[in-house]
Amino acid sequence: MKTFCAILLAVSGASAFAPAQTGTSSSTRLAATEELAGLRSGAGPETAGQVFDPAGLAEWAPVDHLRKAELSNGRSAMLATVGWLWPKYVGTFESDDVTTLDPIKAIMEADPQWWAQWIIFCGAIEGIKYRAEAEGKSFTGDGPAAIDWTGQWGKMSAAEQEDMAVKELKNARLAMIGMGGFIANYFIPGSVPGMPEGW
Repeated sequence: MKTFCAILLAVSGASAFAPAQTGTSSSTRLAATEELAGLRSGAGPETAGQVFDPAGLAEWAPVDHLRKAELSNGRSAMLATVGWLWPKYVGTFESDDVTTLDPIKAIMEADPQWWAQWIIFCGAIEGIKYRAEAEGKSFTGDGPAAIDWTGQWGKMSAAEQEDMAVKELKNARLAMIGMGGFIANYFIPGSVPGMPEGW
């Protein structure tokens, strides 16, 4: 597994030095740039004031689809970050199934019944989210909220909503990068500078 991860990282790292492809038309790049310009970018000091699209995906897929995927995966990564750190610092709930603090081993120890419940729960949330979107609501922070757990979103001003949406976007990106670091350091100890081994 470590060898596979090392090869994967080497190949992806080498692609950063590959020459730019000349086959991509300038009109595709221009269209992607225009779509990104109309989207909440979250550009700031952490991205050197640039739109955050390090892989250039906006040239290959619809930008609104990419934003929905970014937020959905980012929200999952924020929860996963808590799940990764909680057992190490707080401990675990009483369980006869999961007996380890190791987050990867815990995945395999969880009872299949728990996984079935989790998949049904996630499916229900996705169903609610997409039904709300069909009704004109949004789960990306543009307009009425598809799911508003606290009931506070509708009470905020437009400026407060925009500020909250940008914060969520930046935290989602940070959580995805953080989870990538946790997983890389788990399978390839020492691959993330400053992170303790086995953390």
